[in-house]
Amino acid sequence: MSQACELPDYSHIEPEALKIVKTYRRLAIVGASPKPERPSHQVMKYLLEQGFEVVPVNPGQTEILDRTCYPSLSDIPESERPEVVIVFRRADQVPPIAEEAVKIGAKVLWLQEGIVSEEAAEIARRGGLTVIMNRCFKKVHLAASKK
Repeated sequence: MSQACELPDYSHIEPEALKIVKTYRRLAIVGASPKPERPSHQVMKYLLEQGFEVVPVNPGQTEILDRTCYPSLSDIPESERPEVVIVFRRADQVPPIAEEAVKIGAKVLWLQEGIVSEEAAEIARRGGLTVIMNRCFKKVHLAASKK
């Protein structure tokens, strides 16, 4: 079941989320956009500047921020497979992404601010993934950098 939610409070961030942004370096951004005004583009640009390996996923694009863009997680070559799948998609579109994240062996399913899907979370957890919902990876990374 999907639901709308309030924006999260960043004065307290779960230790698990802080650990993820400090530990993993290989990321995929599902719903990456070539448009600079889009949050997914801004987050991807920031993460690249911070030294993360970022693979964009968007079936309508071939390249974003000088990185090869893949139509789906399954299309990412094995050598570039992400540890963390960051999702910028509507909640009702996330369950199949969660299934793919499990299939490719990701460690974390991260749903960006405003995205909550209990169905996707259940799929990911059953597949052994850690799940973070309704959090901005960039904002958590910024907070972790200050600790």
